[in-house]
Amino acid sequence: MIDAHCHLEQKDYDADREKVVEECKKHLQAVVTCCAHPDDFPLTLKLVEKHRNFVFCVAGLHPEYAHEMDEETLNRFIDRIRENKDKLVGIGEVGLDYYWVKEERFREKQREVFERFISLAKELKLPLVIHARDAFEDCINVLERSGAKRVLMHLFGEPKLLQRVIDNGWYITLGPIVLRSKKHKKLARDAPLERILTETDSPWFGNGKRGTPLNVKKVVSKIAEVKKIDEETVDRVTSRNAAEFFGLPTAPHPKMAATTSAHHL
Repeated sequence: MIDAHCHLEQKDYDADREKVVEECKKHLQAVVTCCAHPDDFPLTLKLVEKHRNFVFCVAGLHPEYAHEMDEETLNRFIDRIRENKDKLVGIGEVGLDYYWVKEERFREKQREVFERFISLAKELKLPLVIHARDAFEDCINVLERSGAKRVLMHLFGEPKLLQRVIDNGWYITLGPIVLRSKKHKKLARDAPLERILTETDSPWFGNGKRGTPLNVKKVVSKIAEVKKIDEETVDRVTSRNAAEFFGLPTAPHPKMAATTSAHHL
């Protein structure tokens, strides 16, 4: 299994970050951690370096911070992303957030910053991971106008726009919210498995506790239940989707590796 979107840089992991990663290595093929603020970039890069070929990262500016970021800081962050492009597997999460940001002038700033990161992704030839809370249609409009091709809609939550996403050749992630949300269960039912990646957005969505990437197993199980197919198929296809979308040189699944080793004893 692959957790295609988590936040290992968050302070929730400060006490036991390495322990969490090592435990994940026992059960998962890879995790993709998301650096959504320049202050978190140094730690994120250290995680990628220390856990090479297991922890991968995407980097960008969460739209919630767009109006708070002065031009100099934003330019410096974009330059750092350019300098470290070989350590990244994507640009994100970037996009629009109308849930937390209500003022139109701040939303306009989000759109300006969003377009800059779309251009950066094209320049660096990296895929985009999109945050679109309460702004799915506007995000899709911006992406379509820009001609974006390699797009992952993080925690996609708008069933009426699903076909438009699929027609564009894009992907969606489903996370732990699928365990309780009728809307997301509908998406799990209707989206082609070949266009789904699994994620946790941990440390959030832990059902009252701190979430970890290991919760991706619950997501896989729920998708299998909703689609009425076996978990192994969901695991295999969604993991392949993640590896191909991000270009991950992942190690074999832990269970597969153990089986292979046993055959050589």
